[in-house]
Amino acid sequence: MLRIKIDNNELEAVEGQTIIEVAARAGINIPVMCHSDGVEHWSSCMVCLVKDKLSGGYVPSCSALVQDGMDIDSSGEDVVLMRKKAIELLLLEHRAECEAQCRIVCPQGYNIPLMNRLLTAGDIRGAIELSLQEQAGTELLCKTCPGYCENACRRKKIDGPVSIRNLKIFVSGLAGSETRKEIPVRGTGASNIRKRFSSRIGALDSTELREWLREDAGKGARSREIDDPGSAEEEAGSCMHCDCRAAEDCRLRELAEALGVKDPKGKVVNAPIRKKINAGTGLIFENAKCIKCGLCVRVCEDSDGEPALCFINRGFVSIISEPLTSEFEEILATKSDICINICPTGALSRF
Repeated sequence: MLRIKIDNNELEAVEGQTIIEVAARAGINIPVMCHSDGVEHWSSCMVCLVKDKLSGGYVPSCSALVQDGMDIDSSGEDVVLMRKKAIELLLLEHRAECEAQCRIVCPQGYNIPLMNRLLTAGDIRGAIELSLQEQAGTELLCKTCPGYCENACRRKKIDGPVSIRNLKIFVSGLAGSETRKEIPVRGTGASNIRKRFSSRIGALDSTELREWLREDAGKGARSREIDDPGSAEEEAGSCMHCDCRAAEDCRLRELAEALGVKDPKGKVVNAPIRKKINAGTGLIFENAKCIKCGLCVRVCEDSDGEPALCFINRGFVSIISEPLTSEFEEILATKSDICINICPTGALSRF
């Protein structure tokens, strides 16, 4: 049995254990990005760095094995500073936005992207419930608002903004006959939108701007006047989905917020904004959101006869992609959900 110290706590360990395993067993939390229990570790993000007080050096706790007599600092000021720098480096390449601009500029923080997704799917009832939850018995402000959301809509730069105001007014009108008190308020309004950290993509060229149109469910059909469910579904389908589907479940965002790290203004453009869509499985891969942690690659290493994601290219231009011998529509036929669930940033999601 080995004996080590972590944050002045004397702990017992077994040879072959990693520092993070011993810490977790003792209830000591060490943040991670590229590590997941049961998946081979690569030590690529360096967010889990801890300090070996005896040598004065820093080691990745997810892969460093314990040694008898170790004295580890996992929470000191210099350790936290190193983690902040690691997060800043990840954000430097992360060309994604947590929240869509339409929702950020909305005075009430209405969840416009979610409303559009519900309407596009023909889920009128879901859109009504969302409206009731957000208004919570108050008047819909869209009737008097000058339309900040439409002014911020990126679709405006291509052909015209999504008719967000009319969509909201239409759905609110349908909700007018509902019994508001029977619908619980889940807190989707402005007071609950996290504005302190909202990752930004940086400058876009025209090709990247149009890349979002790949999710245009309306296929270019537009309906400025919304007077029935059909026109609502059609116009909502023209939403470009600038937001991140993992906005409320993103480890990178959570750690950046917890450590007080701001998103850098300048971005290193190693990968263009591009969506790969597997129509058969509904899988979407957005390389610009990928931090190259490799979890999706490692979790599928045992795939037998099923093409999976892998690294291609070398050095700074290495990216995760389908194998060179396969098309994206052929990969992850049975393991899409596994990869989506293990992705720490929302680079992999469901259509």
